[in-house]
Amino acid sequence: MPKITFMGAGSTVFAKNVLGDCMLTEALHDSEIALYDIDKERLEESYAMLTAINNKYNGGKAKIEMYHGVPNRKEALRGANFVVNAIQVGLYDPCTILDFEIPKKYGLRQTIADTLGIGGIFRGLRTIHVLKDFAKDMEEVCPDAWFLNYTNPMAILSGYMQRYTGVKTVGLCHSVQVCTKSLFDTLKMENVEVGRELIAGINHMAWLLEVYDKDGNDLYPEIRRRAATRNDEKHWNMVRIDYINKFGYYVTESSEHNAEYNPFYIKSKYPELIDRFGIPLDEYPRRCVNQIEGWKKQKEEILNGGDIEHTRSHEYASRIMEAITTNKPYKIGGNVINNGFITNLPSDACVEVPCLVDGNGIQGCHVGRLPVQLAAMNMTNINPQLLTIEAAVTGKKEHIYHAAMLDPHTSAELSVDDIIKMCDELYEAHEKAGYPVLSL
Repeated sequence: MPKITFMGAGSTVFAKNVLGDCMLTEALHDSEIALYDIDKERLEESYAMLTAINNKYNGGKAKIEMYHGVPNRKEALRGANFVVNAIQVGLYDPCTILDFEIPKKYGLRQTIADTLGIGGIFRGLRTIHVLKDFAKDMEEVCPDAWFLNYTNPMAILSGYMQRYTGVKTVGLCHSVQVCTKSLFDTLKMENVEVGRELIAGINHMAWLLEVYDKDGNDLYPEIRRRAATRNDEKHWNMVRIDYINKFGYYVTESSEHNAEYNPFYIKSKYPELIDRFGIPLDEYPRRCVNQIEGWKKQKEEILNGGDIEHTRSHEYASRIMEAITTNKPYKIGGNVINNGFITNLPSDACVEVPCLVDGNGIQGCHVGRLPVQLAAMNMTNINPQLLTIEAAVTGKKEHIYHAAMLDPHTSAELSVDDIIKMCDELYEAHEKAGYPVLSL
């Protein structure tokens, strides 16, 4: 009977997907499930929802317990085999507001700000501050557990856990599973059946390197042909199709994300690019407001008087737990330290590569060299990722400056002096709000 601890269980919809999947999986249906959160109301809502799923689909076989607040965190983790991380430190108010509004004063605009850019850097720092305590507890009370990290910024947080703690960690993202489908939907190739594909790079900027149909035919010539004409009209995926036209390959994460991972599309000197590529500035705060406003209705729909519907989702978490528990191999796209998997990226980078999962755990697979232009694009993101981790580990504020100065979007828009002033203002605002970003 595995024990599964869910950190940030107040993320009710995501908890429903991951833990609902587990209860629909024979090898996991009698698991002990520990729900942990610092928000008591949201925790209780998730408990009610998961209890309803357990009763309806699982005959009540899973044992579900709630653990509220920091004093109970260690007990939630004690004896766990798997720990799923879905926390958001600082939430929308105050921290997401700070991440967007302070940079905006300096003329720096963002779309999502959860992975890279100045928002991703500060989100990473304040979250590592909390993950240090998670890791300390896990090393004491569940030293053999696998830490399945879903929280962004993925490469920064997973890379920190993998390099500087004793916790077995893999980073997981939704974008790998839906990458090729999103491309085919955009290029109107929905009827093509994929036989084989290869995706590798870094989180949110992993590349669809190869894709073949069921008969072994290379699909990239047709993909590039269609992409060359697809940007003649407005559509929802403009940036990623432009990547194909400029760099030759499709990228995993959405266009609104990738618009801010480079110096090309969000430029105050060329405001017409925003309209041309359909870039939704301030998209993440808008989503947060809509989600908060819509949560009551969504909660009623999810709980539905206890009659909750659930089918197994495409999330990797339950399949990883199943493969490790049963020793039946399964392949995922995972975020792991680059132990030679991608030979032209740094060894201490957190890379997203195919991984084999079985009773031995999670093993990354060798990919080799990326096309040089793709490795170069990844490096522009890896540099601030590594420097953000360095700031968190050393406690040196100057490394925050270094990370921001080497971030491709930030450095393309702001002077060095303004970057430092902006970092200082963000640093002080986080301290004042009670979400410090550095500690030793």
